[in-house]
Amino acid sequence: MNIALILAVNLLVGLCVGLTGIAGFLLPMFYSGFLGMAPAETLALSFAAFLISGVLGSVNYYKSKNLDLRTAMILSAGSFVGAIGGVRLNLLIPEDVMQTILYIVVLGSGVSILLRKDKKDTGAGGAAKDGKILCFGLGAVTGVVCAASGAGGPVLVMPLLTLLGFSAHMAIGIALFDSIFIALPAIAGYFFNARLEQEMWMLIPVILAVHAVGVFFGSRNASKINQTLLKRVVAVGSVAIACLKLFLI
Repeated sequence: MNIALILAVNLLVGLCVGLTGIAGFLLPMFYSGFLGMAPAETLALSFAAFLISGVLGSVNYYKSKNLDLRTAMILSAGSFVGAIGGVRLNLLIPEDVMQTILYIVVLGSGVSILLRKDKKDTGAGGAAKDGKILCFGLGAVTGVVCAASGAGGPVLVMPLLTLLGFSAHMAIGIALFDSIFIALPAIAGYFFNARLEQEMWMLIPVILAVHAVGVFFGSRNASKINQTLLKRVVAVGSVAIACLKLFLI
């Protein structure tokens, strides 16, 4: 087992998640595709990291006034319920089908951000902020898809929130908070079915600590990135990732 590589990947992914909200999906790809871990072990380790990134990231975004707690809590309530169903769904639907659904939505979200004309940004989105049912429903649907596919949350939630009118930084803050409530039921479900080696159990605290360092520094410096540039980076990244997963792999 290449411990140094595992730690390096978790540090880099944590940094990217803190800065842009996306990249968490790279962890399950790394664990399953490169290390050859079984789905339950892959998702258990990935969602443990997503919980850490969600907590640390949302705290830093809240301190920088880029987290609308009212919207985040409604969204997260839906995601918690959806994630419970997503873990169960993972056992019924083939993993490749769930991945396809996820990246079709990610592709559409990224393209929509690129095509959407920038308006005067007030930080919070009108439709999502005022519509509790919309927020809860969005959270439930994304919770199902993300918990079942191992996406974590922000890679899907962040572009959708941007489409609803939230600023890029606010969308990341809300998405990171939301990822906590996707991760909690996912961790419980996947660790229950995981068959991790003793060496990996002993390594988990170190992996999560390194991931936390990346998230902390990424989220602390995210506000320094120009918002329009950040939107474009996330949109282009979303489209590129979705195309790679859908058409090249």
